[in-house]
Amino acid sequence: MTERIWIMGASDGIGAELARAYARRGAALILSARRAEALQAVAADCPGAQVVPADIADRESLAAAAEIIAAGGKLDRAITLAGLYAPGKAMEADPEQAAQIVTVNLTGTLNFVHLAQPLLRQRGQLALTGSVAGYVGLPQGQIYSATKAGIINLAETLRAELAGQTDVRIINPGFVDSRMTRLNEFDMPFIIQPDQAAAAILRGLDRKGFEIHFPRRLTLALKLLRLLPYWALIPITKRLVR
Repeated sequence: MTERIWIMGASDGIGAELARAYARRGAALILSARRAEALQAVAADCPGAQVVPADIADRESLAAAAEIIAAGGKLDRAITLAGLYAPGKAMEADPEQAAQIVTVNLTGTLNFVHLAQPLLRQRGQLALTGSVAGYVGLPQGQIYSATKAGIINLAETLRAELAGQTDVRIINPGFVDSRMTRLNEFDMPFIIQPDQAAAAILRGLDRKGFEIHFPRRLTLALKLLRLLPYWALIPITKRLVR
């Protein structure tokens, strides 16, 4: 049976590669992002894909997209990878930019949850994208890391609240070569390409479990780090300040 999948944030990076990966499996795709022209370019690689531009930070825009999608029937999966990023120290963050990042990453994800979940079939899959940056407060994370920690927390809450109704998942990537990570001026260990990230996500969403995280050489080290008590953790993170 053909899967019907809505991917938010499909215009480039991991979202675009995930769309292409699902298209190769024959899925019926709905592709959303703010940039309609970029979406059309991705759709050209995804036979039969429906392009429905939407801004995740604009609830009315997203609601209009959801109404269009609902007309086509129930979804099997709804996946959001949309996000904004700005590197740098927290005390140097521009307040307006920080507010925009919160609006897109955290409030936007909640908008997506509210509007996408009712479109899913019973026990359909709802996948949110956090980041390993949300595991622990590290230097250079700015407000981005805080929003990703919030998304992880939100996904944990939804996993409990929607149990038996919706299969909630959290995707926590490490460093992936993209427009966002190219802003970084520090070394990014174990960085991977978007198609590798997409393959890891596709495999993870096909399996049972809650969290999809990769690459494991990085994620497992950070998972161990966050288990440390603060008296041991803070001296380690202080050494990373530039």
